[in-house]
Amino acid sequence: MKKDRKRQIWEYAKAIITALLLALLIRAYIVQAFKIPSGSMVPTLLVGDHLLVNKFIYGTKVPFSDNRILVLRKPQRGDIIVFKYPEDPKRDFIKRVIGTEGDILEERDKIVYVNGHVVEEPYIFHADKMIRPKGNDPRDNFGPLQVPKDKVFVMGDNRDQSYDSRYWGFVDIHEIRGKALIIYWSWDISKWLRFNRIGRLIN
Repeated sequence: MKKDRKRQIWEYAKAIITALLLALLIRAYIVQAFKIPSGSMVPTLLVGDHLLVNKFIYGTKVPFSDNRILVLRKPQRGDIIVFKYPEDPKRDFIKRVIGTEGDILEERDKIVYVNGHVVEEPYIFHADKMIRPKGNDPRDNFGPLQVPKDKVFVMGDNRDQSYDSRYWGFVDIHEIRGKALIIYWSWDISKWLRFNRIGRLIN
């Protein structure tokens, strides 16, 4: 009886250890859950949205290195990415890629230009009609500037209330955790479930 009991305990232990290892591998290399804490990506993402992030699309990061393997593609303009905040790598930010390596960016009176062309941005929201002049604040006017090698320039969809690359600069592609994929859960501030947002693909 004791041997059977020990064998049973050992089988349970192996199952638990295997499940934990699989969960860690999935979290490290495939998908990871994130929660939206602020309104900088309104209306695309709302406070209380819970996301799954695709971690392998930009390649699997080699442990203790900046190198990536099995890269499916590089970040592209329009991708919504989760990344380590450059001024505090312990924090994760989520923003939309506006410019990639080599792009020349400029914003004039709230309108963004990439390589001299106006960017069509149906996803953005402006809460403030006032335009801040160039030189005082980069919110509504900046550039032109060129995105360096292995960097991206990101901005929030809630343009007037987003702390992003306009203020603190570029994001290193090695610090990108992944691409936002799908909303799997969503609460509003009153903790009411937002059924209409669950299962929504993020783009």
